[in-house]
Amino acid sequence: MTEGSANKPFTGDACHRSSNGKNATKNGFVKSHCLLEQPQKYRRTKEKNPNVTHNSNLYKRPFVESFEETPLLVAVLTYMGYGILTIFGYLRDFLRHWNIEKCHVARDREQQKDFVPLYQDFENFYTRNLYMRIRDNWNRPVCGVPGAKMDLAERVSYDYNWTFKHTGKVVKDVINMGSYNYLGFAENVGACADAAVDVTKKYGSGVGSTRCEIGNLDIHEELEQLIARFLGVESSMAFGMGFATNSMNIPALTGKGCLILSDELNHASLVLGARLSGSTIRVFKHNNMQSLEKLLRDAIVHGQPRTHRPWKKILIVVEGIYSMEGSIVRLPEVIALKKRYKAYLYLDEAHSIGALGPHGGGVVDYFGLDPNDVDIMMGTFTKSFGAAGGYIGGKKELIDYLRSHSHSALYATSMSPPVAQQIITSMKIIMGEDGSTLGADRLRQLSQNTTYFRKKLWDMGFIIYGNDDSPVVPLMLYMPAKIGAFGREMLKRNIGTVVVGFPATPIIESRARFCVSAAHTREMLDIVSLCGTHTSQNTHFIHS
Repeated sequence: MTEGSANKPFTGDACHRSSNGKNATKNGFVKSHCLLEQPQKYRRTKEKNPNVTHNSNLYKRPFVESFEETPLLVAVLTYMGYGILTIFGYLRDFLRHWNIEKCHVARDREQQKDFVPLYQDFENFYTRNLYMRIRDNWNRPVCGVPGAKMDLAERVSYDYNWTFKHTGKVVKDVINMGSYNYLGFAENVGACADAAVDVTKKYGSGVGSTRCEIGNLDIHEELEQLIARFLGVESSMAFGMGFATNSMNIPALTGKGCLILSDELNHASLVLGARLSGSTIRVFKHNNMQSLEKLLRDAIVHGQPRTHRPWKKILIVVEGIYSMEGSIVRLPEVIALKKRYKAYLYLDEAHSIGALGPHGGGVVDYFGLDPNDVDIMMGTFTKSFGAAGGYIGGKKELIDYLRSHSHSALYATSMSPPVAQQIITSMKIIMGEDGSTLGADRLRQLSQNTTYFRKKLWDMGFIIYGNDDSPVVPLMLYMPAKIGAFGREMLKRNIGTVVVGFPATPIIESRARFCVSAAHTREMLDIVSLCGTHTSQNTHFIHS
């Protein structure tokens, strides 16, 4: 990662030779960025984006992240791999066109050839020629509680993953490293399950109406008051679907004449919400405060295109934990910029709420910041709470406005009562309002498991991304052939993992993603790391 004169290390940065027995990138250097000094511990401080400002005075705790640059040889081989797959894809399409090979994927009918295409050609090409080769790694049917361990229904394919048949057998006790079960509340026994059963008996399983009609139950009111107290804000509102919480509420908050500044790695729900709003969208580099500040300055100086009128509203949209990178937003710096340039801040804590902070309050709690500095606090209940849905928290005026303007509030069916009760019970456990230390114990266990597992993988020489404290641990695979090989080999060893490739990640940064849970034991994590080593030997992984 060669640095030009314009890309010198900033405060807190240093260029140094790779230590700890690890090989550096092609030119022998890695980029280190660590805010505040900390006791000696494992460090993987390799930064692929040097243009990041560091204001260490804003941080009250160490902030260490690692993003090792893809080696040049690996990048070239990865592009070659995709190129070969593409060439063979076109060859097979030629055979399908002449009915030499059967085509299983949906295509436009011959009678409609003059119509606007119903199916996008490249998307279909990618699906039938690349995705189908490794489709067996996804959509595996789970036939039990997806806790620390789970049972999978065995299936086989006789036509190269176009269709699957169930054998009737069950793969027992698969270690679950793919679910977002951060605090271990995905369970069918215990206080949460018992409370959900009792509420089902009282209210039933569904409401059959929207909140503004006959679907507003007292349990919904109780839930929203609890959320506001948990977040430390004036008011909150709960929604039945996490994706729609973003995609349907952002259009209610911004519109034509407004500017949305979005992190380049924001979730699809945020991207969709921004597009539906009709606002102007500008994207800044991931977690790069220089890039964000430049966009803010330009927005203030130049205003709207053509007219140069001031923007009606500038909204910065970021996530707490980025689920593909394992990185944590630089929230203190984002808030400082937001205050300096009088912008609004929309924070998506889908993966960070419950998983970060001494009290499980997300990145705001993690950095010890004031919740009132975040204008719109969003999160979901699908991860740390073992439930479904999402929330928006903030000022009372904001929530009152959303109740009458949000499509998700006006047209969506109310949250199911047992789901609401699952959230209430788990949230009270996290807050300690159940009279036990179970919540604090789970938060502590998650933190310890995260540190232990990341250190274990790092010591074994794997290239892992993200923040030291993030329970999302991406392990880099790079090449397309290794995506399918890793997922299959790990399942042979009774470990369920999520493997991810293009277009969900950059084309040269395919990866496996581990999600650490408080429900995992040290023995489970040791098994996973050991099996990862065996799998890497079989598939010849790239090591740091």
